[in-house]
Amino acid sequence: MTEHLTRWVGEHLDVTLVDPPGADGIRLGDLAGLAVRRNPKRAHLVVSKVLGKHIPTDPRLVYASARLLGDRAAEALGGHPGRAAWGPFVAALRGDREELAKCVGPADPGTPVPVPPLVFGFAETATALGHAVSDSFAGARYLHSTRRAVPGFTPAGTFDESHSHATEHLLLPADPGWLSDPAPVVLVDDELTTGRTAAATIRALHRLRPRDRYVVAALLDLRTEADRPVLADLAAELGTRIDVVSLANGEVDLPADVLERGTALVSRLAPAHPTASAPNGTAPKRIDADWPAGLPEGGRHGFAAEHRTGLGAAVDTLAAEVAGGLPDGRILVLGSEELMYTPLRLALALTGYREHVRYTSTTRSPVLPVDDPGYAVRTSLRFASPEPDPDGKPRFVNNVEGAGFDGIVLVLDRAADTPSLWGAGGLVEALRPVTGSLNVVVL
Repeated sequence: MTEHLTRWVGEHLDVTLVDPPGADGIRLGDLAGLAVRRNPKRAHLVVSKVLGKHIPTDPRLVYASARLLGDRAAEALGGHPGRAAWGPFVAALRGDREELAKCVGPADPGTPVPVPPLVFGFAETATALGHAVSDSFAGARYLHSTRRAVPGFTPAGTFDESHSHATEHLLLPADPGWLSDPAPVVLVDDELTTGRTAAATIRALHRLRPRDRYVVAALLDLRTEADRPVLADLAAELGTRIDVVSLANGEVDLPADVLERGTALVSRLAPAHPTASAPNGTAPKRIDADWPAGLPEGGRHGFAAEHRTGLGAAVDTLAAEVAGGLPDGRILVLGSEELMYTPLRLALALTGYREHVRYTSTTRSPVLPVDDPGYAVRTSLRFASPEPDPDGKPRFVNNVEGAGFDGIVLVLDRAADTPSLWGAGGLVEALRPVTGSLNVVVL
């Protein structure tokens, strides 16, 4: 689907993705590329090709990868395997567009398991991934962590992700009783690196309510042999069971001086302000979605199985309205930071109206852009956060400038509909020069 996106980082940092001995089927390079972070805590970034964060991707492939991961998690909890088809996904991943139609879509009701779990996604990258994994279970509830402080909500729990650009995660369920239910918990992230973030989350959840079962589900399991005891030791300590499932596994081979070399690369190559060349271009069109009252647009405060039908109907109605104003050609649906699942579903619905639809989302993570076909982040637009940010940190949208999208559909919620979104230095201004049609959908 894309070129091998690990070459440049391998040449300049000696960082490589290493498949396990005897690996067959999907390899790490099929699912991910590499980039360089602007983060002194970690020099490299594993960039997923199927997550919808950093790389614009066919939404059907994004959704199918999550459902495959969910299928493996469901099997771990006693569900029957095989609802999500592995063969069509692999073929589609390698460019066979006809096989995309055979991949599992949102209409599939999910796998029954003995006890429907609470599925938990990690902000910001795995909010849509976790939500789509929850779709794999009949009757599952979904909640994702958040970095947004919401008036009227007191955190039911917190934990830190020490290596991240933004470390603190909040748990803000509308019904705190979800966290005291003894049902199994499935924790979902795009990448399992050491297992320490998952372990910290399990500790926090276990303090609220001890459980017999946890499943950690990640697109990539990149733990080293030294890291694998982290979750096993925690399970023994807590007297619980922790299973790990993934689509692929292996390791990231790092030189001893990777942090110093990464810092030097950033100092030498980083543009001062990676942003669009001029604050002009197409005039944006605002669309205020007629979103049903009481229907969550994501899992920040919890998303129950009974919400699925309503969201599907709301997205179909919105897609028909949006499609009427889109040009022909290449269309991008752009989510906003943690708001990823509803934009993904909108992108899926728009594939019924346009042949070429891609999906991605904005990010907090600062990445070094390098315009090389063997690198995973070739361009990066920088903009001011549309939401209040006490630290004043910018946000980014990657691999959109220069991608030739004829139309962009930006999707946000009401909290992000601020003067900073529309004003100088904001996201709308950054996107105007890079497309001929810009629709801003506010949920």
